[in-house]
Amino acid sequence: MLELRALTKSFGNTVAVDNVSLSISKGEMVGIIGRSGAGKSTLLRTINRLAEPDTGDILWDGKSVSGLSGSALRNWRRQAAMIFQQFQLAPRLDVLTNVLIGSLHDRPVVPTLFKQFPAEMRARAFEELQALDMAQCALQRAQTLSGGQQQRVAIARAMMQNPDIILADEPISSLDVSNANTVMQALQRINRERGMTVMVNLHTLGVARRYCPRIIGMISGKVVFDGPPMALNDAALNEIYRGPMDDPDMPEHYEAAA
Repeated sequence: MLELRALTKSFGNTVAVDNVSLSISKGEMVGIIGRSGAGKSTLLRTINRLAEPDTGDILWDGKSVSGLSGSALRNWRRQAAMIFQQFQLAPRLDVLTNVLIGSLHDRPVVPTLFKQFPAEMRARAFEELQALDMAQCALQRAQTLSGGQQQRVAIARAMMQNPDIILADEPISSLDVSNANTVMQALQRINRERGMTVMVNLHTLGVARRYCPRIIGMISGKVVFDGPPMALNDAALNEIYRGPMDDPDMPEHYEAAA
């Protein structure tokens, strides 16, 4: 179980995560929604310790990870794998090597620089690509792929870390509807078939409703909603998306991907 206890993170005078307390059970798929600047990205980055919390505690299976450093911190970042909006692939490297980079946590640096990986590791990377219907692109350069394909490669790379939890920060915000659904279906399969915890920041309300049995709504760093999609009534939505309906940060169409 992942537990956040009174977690707070500020940048100057801006409180990005404000006294957040949550419990996420193993195997849950949780969507986090809210306007731009609500604190969604900072929350995930703080869990992964890419951003250091100011106060509060982060616990995994009852053990605090807030004060970890050195190899212990690297191990936690392996367990809590991040997937980013901009894919973070090496564009000139082939797809298979990009996926293999996910195994760097337990590989010596020098052989990796020369793309020397054991046969069993290459086989596993190929299997991760196959699970995401990307095996046919294994030898292509990453820069030749579409955005949706690149994001699936990024997911395969994350799976090479053998994580316990996936933290996906706006993984579909730059994709069209078809590719967005393909990526969300991939995350959903990982959640259901491998029993892996998935937390995903989403800008499209319809996608959150379709794929996430639990939804957390944030505004100004605070959690203002935590429940199932069916509980997202007009009052809850008005609380999460405060502002005029023509505001660019309002969900454009509630059922766009439902």
